[in-house]
Amino acid sequence: MATYLVTGANRGIGLEYCRQISARGDKAIAVCRNSSPELDGLGIQVETGVDITSEKSVNALAKKLENTAIDVLINNAAIVERVSLENLDFDSIRRQFEINAIGTLRFTQALIPNLKPGSKIIIMTSRMGSIDDNTSGGSYGYRMSKVAVSMAGKSLAVDLKTEGIAVAILHPGLVQTRMTNFNANGITPHTSVQGLLARVDELDIETTGTFWHANGEVLPW
Repeated sequence: MATYLVTGANRGIGLEYCRQISARGDKAIAVCRNSSPELDGLGIQVETGVDITSEKSVNALAKKLENTAIDVLINNAAIVERVSLENLDFDSIRRQFEINAIGTLRFTQALIPNLKPGSKIIIMTSRMGSIDDNTSGGSYGYRMSKVAVSMAGKSLAVDLKTEGIAVAILHPGLVQTRMTNFNANGITPHTSVQGLLARVDELDIETTGTFWHANGEVLPW
């Protein structure tokens, strides 16, 4: 039985990760600021009160889990706030960087002692963080923060390769969650996470640092 730790686990893709991980007989550790009835209903280990923008909060969780080996660390916690050129909200851009990029790196660094050769780190990013794929503009804070976290994932892949720890940088697709206002054109969280877990299962040290769509397509940077 493998142990997975999932951030941002109280709803959406994070919740679905925990649901499918648990259903296939593996252990899921759900990490979030506040739980939800849906998450509590899974009957798994839930660690609440964790704010990835707070070094104190992250270090407290790392201390609590210091004797827990983690096979797969899934960095899923993120926010999206719409920022257009006509309404550049620099506080919003800064907040998205702090959570989506810096917070993800802070959390990963704190949990590296729990990993071992063969462990995997998952960076949940977005196709909106692809420079080559950007044909619609806008969404300045979200796009910029996702470029940054993808770069963090690539550097982690390089730095941890000699330790035998592989890193995947994953786009979930357009998913019907609160973050996308339950976009009718999107896929369900269930379908998205099925694809994401397939990418996690396939990941090895030879493919570390790859930017994948949940459907297996390699995406442009």
